[in-house]
Amino acid sequence: MAADAATCPCAQVPDAKLMERLDAVLKEYKGKPGALIPVLQQAQGIFGYLPEAALHRVAEAMNKPYSEVAGVVGFYAFFSTQPRGKHVIRVCMGTACYVRGGKKVLEALRQKLKVDVGQTTPDTLFSLEVARCFGACGLAPTISIDNDVYKRVRPAKIGEILDAYYPKAAQGGKAHGKR
Repeated sequence: MAADAATCPCAQVPDAKLMERLDAVLKEYKGKPGALIPVLQQAQGIFGYLPEAALHRVAEAMNKPYSEVAGVVGFYAFFSTQPRGKHVIRVCMGTACYVRGGKKVLEALRQKLKVDVGQTTPDTLFSLEVARCFGACGLAPTISIDNDVYKRVRPAKIGEILDAYYPKAAQGGKAHGKR
């Protein structure tokens, strides 16, 4: 799933239980206009991403064509049809960040994590994504990891930044604070 079994409550629940939770959400929103996006947000919260089976269930329950539901999921960057890592890293590639080295920061992350944009590390700890603008142009280049934003990031600092997100056991018991 989106996170390791020790930290993701959804990992201990069989798929049938997750579908039951989705059915409860669908029942709550049945017949409400404009409910598709809130339902999809809650479905993603349940599963950690939006599996195809869940999209079909949403389409059927909301009496919408599957293509419409899939189109909404594909349009909004917030939605993911692939399991995400425990920590989502977003690299700003807006104009200011790009010009000030965002592409080099992205390349350093790709090399360090050994994944490409849109992928998750094999240990499911990190997912790498690109964002268009964080609205922090004066601090460029910027990245975010979950809700933490890092300013004026340099490729040489990527390892140091990521250290704060590795489990303590993987760091030899050392605890690192976020920078």
